Amino acid sequence: MIDLARVKLHLKLDGDEEDLLVAGYVEAAKSHVAMHCDRELVDTVPTGPEQMGFTPDVEQAVLLLVGHWYANREAVVTGVTSTAVPLAVDRLLWYRKRF
Repeated sequence: MIDLARVKLHLKLDGDEEDLLVAGYVEAAKSHVAMHCDRELVDTVPTGPEQMGFTPDVEQAVLLLVGHWYANREAVVTGVTSTAVPLAVDRLLWYRKRF
């Protein structure tokens, strides 16, 4: 679906020290997308409404989630001024959500 080299390019990572961590984020992001949309994420053409293809917008949502989780590894950040930034993932996936 999405290769590690593409994810590392998105994260601007060199080397392989964090490959296992990043791969875990990718799997978690794919699972999150599938649960958010209430559909099975598939590599092929979907065979029914319960499936969703791994299209460029879905790939971008996964990349954004991985980037967010990679940059923000803890639930709380101290010593900084924080501002909520709307996450584009919701916008990329909103029309795919089944009601």
